[in-house]
Amino acid sequence: MMKRFVHIFFMDGVGLGENDAAVNPLVTADMPHLTRLLGEGWSVARQRRSRGRATFVPTETTVGVEGRPQSATGQAMILTGRNVAKAVGEHYGPKPNPAVAAEIQRGTLFHEVTANGGRAGLLSPYPPAFFEGIRSGRRLLSAVPLAAEAAGVPLLGIEALRLGEAVSPDFTNQAWHDMFGYDDLPILGLDEAGERLAMLAGRYTFSFFEHWPSDRWGHRGSLAKARTHLEMLDTVLGGLLAAWPDKSGLLIITSDHGNIEDKSQRQHTSYPVPTILVGEGHEALGQGIESLIDIAAVVRRYLEL
Repeated sequence: MMKRFVHIFFMDGVGLGENDAAVNPLVTADMPHLTRLLGEGWSVARQRRSRGRATFVPTETTVGVEGRPQSATGQAMILTGRNVAKAVGEHYGPKPNPAVAAEIQRGTLFHEVTANGGRAGLLSPYPPAFFEGIRSGRRLLSAVPLAAEAAGVPLLGIEALRLGEAVSPDFTNQAWHDMFGYDDLPILGLDEAGERLAMLAGRYTFSFFEHWPSDRWGHRGSLAKARTHLEMLDTVLGGLLAAWPDKSGLLIITSDHGNIEDKSQRQHTSYPVPTILVGEGHEALGQGIESLIDIAAVVRRYLEL
């Protein structure tokens, strides 16, 4: 029987905003790979659509709780399938508070996959200063690495990146050269980084890649820089899609809340986020998604957890 696996490509802070080129960089960004996959106008769509190898679902993030969606509760809901914002009484972030952390420690997809004999992995690596900050108590884990660590999934570092067993959140490794001085790391092409993610995902039952700079470009920077960042993301996704094995793997591309799609302000938004499913049965699986809470159920269904 063919091994089945799931990979979540998570892009922080990417919503589906208004069709207004003056504020929404998705309107004018050149994103040929996602447009070929999903059709014209996908970035401002409000209706689910299926075509060819993919299903697109505008995914609700507020889940009946007042306030702007936040990273900690949004990411926790993706990984638990529970309404964490309602459970703790608010949207909270960026890092989990004790209430959100307790919800994560109750169990996530990382826990469930490993408990069922599968292999789970977080493919985003962290620099030595990150681990030192955690050990010293100066830094708190965000929701995704907290979920991995709570399930006994090791957090990857510089050695994994050197060995090609992880992919940097900046994709190319250039930031590790510029910020940390690791000149021995190879510089990857954007499409090469996407191809590597596809290859690494096949080694796991469930894997997760966390790309957080998209949220940063929502909070700061110009409309033009946000557009450039989105175009870079599309190139990476082009490499990932080209190498993705639809017969055996389910690729889920999603986000936790809106931000980058509205450069008229610098806060998170309540816009829906895109969820894209690629793989066999994508249309039927996509029918089960309305909000962030539903993504975990799709993973469980596909992996028969």
